Amino acid sequence: MKAKIIFFIVILGVTSYSLVKARTELFNMSYIFFGSPNTYINQVNATKNSLHVVSPNYFDITKDGTLSITWTLQTSFIDEMHKRGKKVVPFLSNHWDSTAGINGLNKRKQLAADIAAAIEKYNLDGVNVDIEGVGAAYKDAHTDFIKILRQAIPSHKEVSVAVAANPNGWTAGWHGFYDYKKISDYADYLMIMAYDESWESPDSPIGPVASISFSERSIQYAINQGVPKDKIVYGLPFYGRLWKLDGPTLENKAITGLGVSSTRVEPVVKQFRGSILFDDKTQSSYANFTIPHGQSYYIGSTKLTEGKYVVWFENERSLKAKLRLPAKYGIKGTGSWALYHETPDTWNYYTAWLNGKYFSDVKPGYWAENNIQYVSQQGWMLGTTSTTFSPTTNLTRAQGAVILVRALGKDNLTPKSYAFTDVKGHWAQKEIEVARELGYLHGVTPTRFAPNSLLNREQLATILNNIFKYNVSDQPSESVFLDMTTTDWSYPAVFAIYQQGHIQGIGDGKFGPKKSSTRAEMAALMERMSADILAKRAQ
Repeated sequence: MKAKIIFFIVILGVTSYSLVKARTELFNMSYIFFGSPNTYINQVNATKNSLHVVSPNYFDITKDGTLSITWTLQTSFIDEMHKRGKKVVPFLSNHWDSTAGINGLNKRKQLAADIAAAIEKYNLDGVNVDIEGVGAAYKDAHTDFIKILRQAIPSHKEVSVAVAANPNGWTAGWHGFYDYKKISDYADYLMIMAYDESWESPDSPIGPVASISFSERSIQYAINQGVPKDKIVYGLPFYGRLWKLDGPTLENKAITGLGVSSTRVEPVVKQFRGSILFDDKTQSSYANFTIPHGQSYYIGSTKLTEGKYVVWFENERSLKAKLRLPAKYGIKGTGSWALYHETPDTWNYYTAWLNGKYFSDVKPGYWAENNIQYVSQQGWMLGTTSTTFSPTTNLTRAQGAVILVRALGKDNLTPKSYAFTDVKGHWAQKEIEVARELGYLHGVTPTRFAPNSLLNREQLATILNNIFKYNVSDQPSESVFLDMTTTDWSYPAVFAIYQQGHIQGIGDGKFGPKKSSTRAEMAALMERMSADILAKRAQ
């Protein structure tokens, strides 16, 4: 799939596997290339029954254009996958060797015949064609190869094709090699390699492997080319890219987009006390860290020496943003490159989010279901775990501060000073202090914030009014709520938010100023205020 990219591996922990048949509504496949055959079953186990198809590297195109069966093929693995109801569809690769790719296309009839024979011999379920690095001049030959394969392989077996993402409609180079529409006439589906927006080269921009815009435009291109939606599979990356920002290493190696397994990011960031951040525009995660003088760190065989680094990578938040796209566009499902590089927690949420089942504790028809989905999609409120939202749980002051700072796009700021002694070391310290500096909130005293105390309705109204500074008009002389007076400290803020229509009473003419706010109520309030929030973000 991407032999030009060198990945660096750590062995993932193995999770137990259930023999329950997969119930995934949307299609999901992944490639197997890293590790060794004795780890392949463990790699599949880690996916928690999410996959319909596994695509191992069994078929290579040699330099002279002939088929080579790789040493990784094991019939025991194929048999085991079949017992589990999964298809084994090996990918055919030239590993970015253009000579091999061209020679294979020139010998396409024989190559197709040999592939069909190998599928029959080893009881495989088809082939995924992944020829890369060949120019647009061979586009018609590539399409004809797919046609010949379809004729040579039984109709109940799969013929799928990995295609370069083409968000900008390129017609030249290797992007122009794939005739999306004509290929789709013969293939079961196209697996769009919607990654490598940045790549390993001094010419690469420093940025995401796959921003949300890059991903969406890649899907839109396929649809606009006339590919049936049920033949579009969107490929996600399980890796990131690393740059050294202040010149080469002490060993004179430039680090310019080095491919890094997602499993390697948090350990290096933690060791050097870096920070993991999220870019709202690209819906991508990145991390900064500095290796001090005299220290070093190995990523595989590459030695990182003293200096400043940035790595753009995929984590739960960025992957969840991408997992919404198949349902949004009505396409077949997802693929991924590649197993062994995802963090183990990925499969706690992958299948549910792919199928729009974002939180197991928010049942269909729940009064705030749509509100929760909206704020989650915006990234304003995250789950309490990968798969739960805890809608009836009361908000703490710390949680409220984080939600508002995140929603207003200020979560990448660093406070200039630290005022609250009781938030030192607290998970939300940065956001609380940022909110204080921005004038969003105040402590219970100048030096105490009480982060774990519950956030009540009058406090929340006051924070919101601090942020948006609503003008009050025609305020009546009597309180609009039976349980508040116009002289209460929070009443001006409560009335201002009430007048905007964002917050209502709790019934019987009361506001419930001391009543704690739940996470579901916060989600509903945030959606009602979304126009104001988005306008504030744009300022």
